[in-house]
Amino acid sequence: MAENRLNKGWEPKIVAFCCNWCTYAGADLAGISRIQYPPSVRIVRVPCTGRINPFYIVKALQEGADGVLVSGCHPGECHYLTGNLSAKRKFAMLKNFLSYIGIEPDRTVFTWVSASEGERFARVVQGVTDAVKVLGPMDKLAKRI
Repeated sequence: MAENRLNKGWEPKIVAFCCNWCTYAGADLAGISRIQYPPSVRIVRVPCTGRINPFYIVKALQEGADGVLVSGCHPGECHYLTGNLSAKRKFAMLKNFLSYIGIEPDRTVFTWVSASEGERFARVVQGVTDAVKVLGPMDKLAKRI
């Protein structure tokens, strides 16, 4: 692991589960506006963050993601009324579990980004990428055959 941290060519892989109605549109706005953000993020478009099963996040970490971002609508703006609040509760429980089993809390981030916040989306991705770069590659849950 220490060797990987010293590898200057290493770039983290971030899986971002983005709400279709807000954050995905914010990411699209960032792209249309040509706002630069790290290419380390792989976006998974979901109907609502409330539909994200916590095992999706664990599976992403097992399959090689170095960090996971979950982003949905701001409170009170959810297309499904309370899906984003449900997601926040599930995410808090999952984060406690991941911390319990030794996964650094900065590897998983939950945030709100609306469709008009392209710059905010870019800043969030940059922040998550920087935090994961400090932690280094994710080795604890990775499956090996």
